[in-house]
Amino acid sequence: MTERRYDETEVREIFERATEAHEVAVRTSSPAEGLTLHELQAIGRDVGIAPELVARAAASLEVLTTSEGRRVLGLPVGVGRTVELSRPLTEQEWHQVVVDLRDTFAARGKLRDDGAFKQWTNGNLEALLEPTPAGQRLRLRTQKQSALSLMGGGAGMIAMAAVVGVVNVFAGGFADPGTLSVMGLLSTIGAGMMGWGALQVPGWARLRRRQMEEVGERAAALAAAEPQQLAEPKEN
Repeated sequence: MTERRYDETEVREIFERATEAHEVAVRTSSPAEGLTLHELQAIGRDVGIAPELVARAAASLEVLTTSEGRRVLGLPVGVGRTVELSRPLTEQEWHQVVVDLRDTFAARGKLRDDGAFKQWTNGNLEALLEPTPAGQRLRLRTQKQSALSLMGGGAGMIAMAAVVGVVNVFAGGFADPGTLSVMGLLSTIGAGMMGWGALQVPGWARLRRRQMEEVGERAAALAAAEPQQLAEPKEN
């Protein structure tokens, strides 16, 4: 007997109905308290979704990320994220996070271990891993030092112009063309430095936030999955 073949329209209709039936089955069979990650992964397998993708998606819901960072004149010259991990990372998993950091930020950085505390740093960019009662916490933070220097230097130039003006008022020479020229030059340079520094910040902050969120989500997905251990060396 020849097995029936379904055309493209029929195939689409079959899968649409199967998907709808599956969604109804999940809603009616789910306990009131919800589903565990393993149950969600089992459902994902039934519809062809890899368990690690389900774990990553679930982790993105569980991760608590908080913004932190320094602001100057309302601008975010510092950016940070704090990620709560559901369990301590193994040494191999921490190394994976470090590789991810190096790839994401295009920076080699330096590693340092101090017992339960681990860190990876590259200039102002820091990743700190510390223990918590529930698992571990990953802190990511950095600041735009070049913008800080420009804005600070610009503010200093403007302040210097003000000092020159105050001194000359008391000396009775405020209206001197030379004094006014110096004040104008200092103020212009200072304003330019502050403006150039401020222009660098918004785009940089958006990029760093996105990078930190991505690294944090991947680290949380590692913690949500089964622990990975370093392979034991084989004996000859």
